[in-house]
Amino acid sequence: MRAVPPTDTGSPAPAHAQYSYPAFGFSMADRLEMEQAVALQGEKVRKLKQEKAGSEQIAEEVAKLLELKARLGPEDGKQKFVLKTPKGTRDYNPKQMAIREKVFDTIIKCFKRHGAETIDTPVFELKETLTGKYGEDSKLIYDLKDQGGELLSLRYDLTVPFARYLAMNKITNIKRYHIAKVYRRDNPAMTRGRYREFYQCDFDIAGQYDPMIPDAECLKIVHEILSELELGEFTIKVNDRRILDGMFAVCGVPDCKFRTICSSVDKLDKTPWEDVKNEMVGEKGLAPEAADLIGEYVQNHGTLELIEQLLKDPKLSQNKQALEGLNDMKLLFQYLELFGVKDKISFDLSLARGLDYYTGIIYEAVLIQNQGAPQQQNDHAEESVSVGSVSGGGRYDGLVGMFDPKGRKVPCVGVSIGIERIFSIMEQKAEASEAKIRTTGTQVLVAAAQKKLLEERMKLISELWNAGIKAEMLYKKNPKLLNQLQYCEETGIPLVAIIGEQELKDGVVKLRVVDTREEIDVARQNLVEEIQKRTKNP
Repeated sequence: MRAVPPTDTGSPAPAHAQYSYPAFGFSMADRLEMEQAVALQGEKVRKLKQEKAGSEQIAEEVAKLLELKARLGPEDGKQKFVLKTPKGTRDYNPKQMAIREKVFDTIIKCFKRHGAETIDTPVFELKETLTGKYGEDSKLIYDLKDQGGELLSLRYDLTVPFARYLAMNKITNIKRYHIAKVYRRDNPAMTRGRYREFYQCDFDIAGQYDPMIPDAECLKIVHEILSELELGEFTIKVNDRRILDGMFAVCGVPDCKFRTICSSVDKLDKTPWEDVKNEMVGEKGLAPEAADLIGEYVQNHGTLELIEQLLKDPKLSQNKQALEGLNDMKLLFQYLELFGVKDKISFDLSLARGLDYYTGIIYEAVLIQNQGAPQQQNDHAEESVSVGSVSGGGRYDGLVGMFDPKGRKVPCVGVSIGIERIFSIMEQKAEASEAKIRTTGTQVLVAAAQKKLLEERMKLISELWNAGIKAEMLYKKNPKLLNQLQYCEETGIPLVAIIGEQELKDGVVKLRVVDTREEIDVARQNLVEEIQKRTKNP
């Protein structure tokens, strides 16, 4: 809004409206309003800090405050440069990265335990590669500006690039994992681990195999990872696109509306049935009686008993697709029992997963909030476990064929671990426990007890590095011994290798255990072995 000119009657405009801020395009009145918004947001941040809310929630509100300040600008009208990360992204400090590395390590070990190899693909793809693969979510794809004849988009997930990779290289079977960043133009909810830039951890099995064997292994992998990370109680919901499509058919949904109705059903984990029904009927034009019939099915969940019940259903049992899906689901539960994970699996007819490329089994792992858990002094603890799905996946037998010039299909099934949501939970747990998190793997600090021993420290640390020992020393010629010991306590380094004039004469190194302050003399030639033994580093 620009400055208001004087009226025709000669009466001047209000004093505050006669001056505008041309660099920012708003008047004094707008500026006052903006300043008030900044003050309110600042108060909100202060209140969250006083209440000791979670660090991610505070960071999100601080980012909003900085954005408001950037829009306001300084009073002299000059643009002020504000240091902040783009909306929906974040930096990670060393403690957060230590937690991430631990999670990645657990996941990668599991993938490798199951015989997977890894690949990588470009962070951006041709736009046409991604178009039409994600249903209603296609609007969340980041398109890049034309950089010389190719229309490009940032990858939305790792599954479509994997299918393109298989088709392009004519690969018909592979078991692979891929950990990389993907991008979605979504509304971020950073306290719940929802970002615009985030990692995905995918495991996929491509190839023609007997029904449900690779599918069962994918579910076993999800079970192993979530159990090892100790995130709490979880359930893995399973369904099948063929059962869904058969259900839609017998309920009277037109073929052309299958995918869009599927997208509505997919919201049932967050939205009441009545709201989902209103969307189907009011926004998507589905007949009310068809929606009511869908409602009778999608509110069911159970195990083998439900599958047996549906196999006898007079309508579903007459639909070829649904019958195939139900028989495969029955077989899947038999395999899951052999793998010892059936107790965590729930056959859930409301599970739809909105992506267009799924053709068979679909699944999603969700954490179960413990209602009986004692509440913290603020409500942040409850929010920290209400993070929704932490893993999802399914079978997509037709996706590779979309890229193959001859339409040759390569059956695929896979799972994606919701790593950012897992990170959010792990970070909040670490914050609540106040446990010290080590950000390095240093086993020993090489220290000197007297002055003028820099050369000897450098010789010793070089010997340790050459032997594969993780070692550090302070970057001072003559550091005080007390400062060296304090550095170990602050950083969690478990051992100190101390050299002095007497140790050099005797050919030994004084090895100090930081926690217990125990000290022993170790022959120099035995030092590496002793450090390895005491730090359990083979």
